[in-house]
Amino acid sequence: MQVFQKSIGTLSDSNQLEIPFDPQLFLLFVSPTYGDPDGMLHLLHEAYPNASLFGCSTAGEILGNHVQDATIALTAIRFEKTTFRQVEVELEEVKGDSWQAGKEILKRLNPDSLRHILILSDGLNVNGAELVKGLHEDLPKGVHVTGGLAGDGPDFKDTFIISGNRRSSRKIVALGLYGPDLHIGFGSKGGWDSFGIERLVTRSQDNILYELDGQPALELYKSFLGDKARDLPGSGLLFPLSMRQYEDSAPVVRTILAVNEEEQSLTFAGNIPENSYVRLMKANVDRIINGAEQSAMITRNGSEVDTQLAILISCVGRRLVMKQLVEEEVEAVNEVLGDQVYSTGFYSYGEIAPFDQFSPCELHNQTMTITTFAE
Repeated sequence: MQVFQKSIGTLSDSNQLEIPFDPQLFLLFVSPTYGDPDGMLHLLHEAYPNASLFGCSTAGEILGNHVQDATIALTAIRFEKTTFRQVEVELEEVKGDSWQAGKEILKRLNPDSLRHILILSDGLNVNGAELVKGLHEDLPKGVHVTGGLAGDGPDFKDTFIISGNRRSSRKIVALGLYGPDLHIGFGSKGGWDSFGIERLVTRSQDNILYELDGQPALELYKSFLGDKARDLPGSGLLFPLSMRQYEDSAPVVRTILAVNEEEQSLTFAGNIPENSYVRLMKANVDRIINGAEQSAMITRNGSEVDTQLAILISCVGRRLVMKQLVEEEVEAVNEVLGDQVYSTGFYSYGEIAPFDQFSPCELHNQTMTITTFAE
C-alpha cells in the first residue's frame, strides 16, 4: 500500500500535491468552512480521473498528530493487492428509511471476497443505529463495518458526503474492500463517567425520546443541565446518555442531535428503545485521552502485521470537552500505533464500529473509533 498525505488550506495548495504514485483512492475529510470544496473536488477529478473520491464534512480534521479547522485532510492511496468498490445511496431512494438504506448498501456491494466495509453517512438525517441494523441484516460472516456520521462543527445545520467528484447531503457512501491480503484492525472506546440514578425509558420511538420514568424527557434533562440548558442542542454534547437495552447488555453512548420544545422530546443519533435504561454522563479529560489510547491498543491486539494506515473517527463532544488539549488524544493513539503509520480522520456526529474483534457493529457516540489497514 502506498500512501500520501497533505493538509489543504487553500485551493492553491492543490498545485503542490506532487503525489509520487498514481492514486486509486482519495480520502477527503473536509471542514464545512473550507473556502471552495467543489473547486477542490473538480481539480482532483481533472488531475486524477481514474481515482475514487470518498469523504465527508467534519467537526475537525485529523492528519497525523494535528487537529485542524477550515482545511481538507487529504490522503491518497494506492493498494498493491486489494481491490475496492464504492457505492452510494440517496435517502430519497429509500424514502428516508435508514434501515433500508443499510440493506441497499450491502446489496450493491459484491459479497464475494468482501473483507471490510468502510461507511460514511449524512450526520443529521440518518438514524445511525437503524443504518447499522440494515447493514447487519445479511452481512457475510467475518466481515465488519466501521465508519462514522459526517459533522458540521458544533452547528448541527448541514453535513455533506463526498462521492465521485460531487458532495451532497442526505446520502450514505460505502467502500467495500476485497481480498485476502488486506488486514483490518478496529477498536472503539469512550472514557466518560456516568453519574446519577439509572432511569427507565417509558416512551420513545426509534431515536426520539419522549419520557423517562413517566416524566417529559426534555424537562427532566434540562433539570440536570441547569444554565447550560439554554444552549441545547449543542450543550447536550457535554452530557450524553449511557444506554443499556437490556440489564446484561454492554452500554452504548447516545448524543443529542435536536430538541423539540413542543413535544418535550430529545432526538438522538441512534435509537433509544422503550424499556431500556439510561444514565447521564459527564466528561473527564484524563479518562477521555485514556479511552483513545485503549481504543488503539484494542486495534493492535493480536496483530502480527504492521499497520500502514489508520482512520480515526472521534466524536465532536470529545473535542468540545478537551478544547486546546484535543490533540493529546490523537497523539495518544499514534504513539500506540507507531511512527510508521499514516493517520487521518475527523471529528464526527457518530461513530460506527464493533466494540472489539468479537462483537457486532454498533453506532457509538462520544468514542474514539479507529480502523487500521495493512497489506
